[in-house]
Amino acid sequence: MNIKKDFKKILFIFLLQFLINNSYAVEPEEILVNQKQEILAREISKNIRCMVCQNQSIDESDAPLAKDLRILIRNKIQQGKTEKEIYKFLSDRYGDFILLKPPLKSTTYALWFLPLIFFLIGIFIIYRHNEKSKKYEIIYNVFYFLIFFSLFLFCTSLKKLLKNKATLQKT
Repeated sequence: MNIKKDFKKILFIFLLQFLINNSYAVEPEEILVNQKQEILAREISKNIRCMVCQNQSIDESDAPLAKDLRILIRNKIQQGKTEKEIYKFLSDRYGDFILLKPPLKSTTYALWFLPLIFFLIGIFIIYRHNEKSKKYEIIYNVFYFLIFFSLFLFCTSLKKLLKNKATLQKT
């Protein structure tokens, strides 16, 4: 196993993310004339889960339900509703699942803490397996996986940050 070669391939894939342009599903007739209201609508749409796709925001989804929700959000903004009121309306209507970043409360503890618990269980299983087999090779592979995963998360976050900054500078 050639670690350097694998590292270069994976690094290339992560860096390629910056070159890929995400397309959004907002159609021209949905766009609001008031630029501030449109920015608010886009920001809210990026934080609402598409109930059809379930792993995309309604800003990225071209499902009919996502389009209806985008139009609903724009109508609420035109009616003078605040961001908090719109999020409350949507979560009351569809539950906290519709929020891509659900609030930390007693009903969402599993959503927030189960990934950490599963991660710790996985580390424990790998550790127990290491005692029985090739101890250092598995630790080495897990270490590289964690590095690549952290790099992936960093690149994704940086890309979103740069995209948001560019959007704000246009206004």
